[in-house]
Amino acid sequence: MCTAIVSVDPSAPVPVLLAGVRDEFIARPWEPPGRHWPDRPGLVGGRDLRAGGTWLAVDPDAPRASTVLNGHGRLAPEAGRRSRGGLPLRVAAEGKLGELELPRFDPFHLIGAEPDHVRLWSWDGEELAERELGPGLHIVVNSGLEGEHRDPAAPEDEHIAARLEHFRPRFEAAARPDPGRGDSPAQAWDGWLDLLGGGGVPRADRRSLLPVLDLGGGRVWGTTSIGLVALSADGVRYDFSAAPGDPAAWTVIL
Repeated sequence: MCTAIVSVDPSAPVPVLLAGVRDEFIARPWEPPGRHWPDRPGLVGGRDLRAGGTWLAVDPDAPRASTVLNGHGRLAPEAGRRSRGGLPLRVAAEGKLGELELPRFDPFHLIGAEPDHVRLWSWDGEELAERELGPGLHIVVNSGLEGEHRDPAAPEDEHIAARLEHFRPRFEAAARPDPGRGDSPAQAWDGWLDLLGGGGVPRADRRSLLPVLDLGGGRVWGTTSIGLVALSADGVRYDFSAAPGDPAAWTVIL
């Protein structure tokens, strides 16, 4: 149940802000953001140690960022299936999705962000949709942009709908961060950090932005990290927390 929050304001000194909230099995191994890919040495991101890709990649020289979320739809055949973790690397490096054998990928929502435009690609296993995210606040979840493809019969979509209903108006009402103000994440992202820290909603609550769900059998699903990226003509800022909900855990990556 990942969440991506995008704010686009072409008139602001920092026109594009991106928050990537990653939900995954807690036991799945990963490395914090770094330059982990020799074939793409300019990219920075956390690395999934099982598949080798990432959930959020940043190219500080472009500047450009990309993040991926699981989508709903028809799964790819087991034979020949490719990891979605390579998609943010591709878009962050090249600025486009390009030609892919899409049937080899499970459904996804993929955001590609640059200072002057943000695009969203959604693949449901049958069709690829592409759209521009214009000025304003946008929230992308596993059921799509603003939960537009929600399945009322799916329990996870009930949680997603509750999250959107609770947090969307609060992000809309919050002061837009000014990442050029101050060096610390607390200063740079003031206006969003309290909400991204959970906003007072317990992690076991169905509305939670930072869920922790015990699925039994030793399997625990929850928010494992949050990345914050600011894109402007002057460059990129990238802050990261590997301990969601802990205000002291934020570190400056770029």
